[in-house]
Amino acid sequence: MNATFTKEIESFLLKEKERLENELAQFAHRNPQTGTTVYEVEIKNIGDEEGENASEVAQFGDDLSLEDALEKALRDVESALKQIKEGTYGICTYCKLPIDERRLKARPTSSSCIQCKKTLTQEV
Repeated sequence: MNATFTKEIESFLLKEKERLENELAQFAHRNPQTGTTVYEVEIKNIGDEEGENASEVAQFGDDLSLEDALEKALRDVESALKQIKEGTYGICTYCKLPIDERRLKARPTSSSCIQCKKTLTQEV
């Protein structure tokens, strides 16, 4: 894999990491006690009326789902950045062959080649 391509991907991943962290910070916070990047959703207090309490619960449920998806995306980005640092980026986790650059352009956090992904998802 050429160095220019890797630098472009790294730049994109760093921007994506910042975007995900900013989006998570809008409704969740990192738990300082865990010492990790685990986020916790904040429950918003809309009011004390029954309808307001129902809205709080509904919003909390939505926020939990969004937080889970954003955290997973953040973990994938951090994993890809770690692979770049270690020099293993673009190598399939399963078959150890290079991942096609077109796949990495489409999904920079990919850790498997198309063939292994199809096998894993039983598309073959």
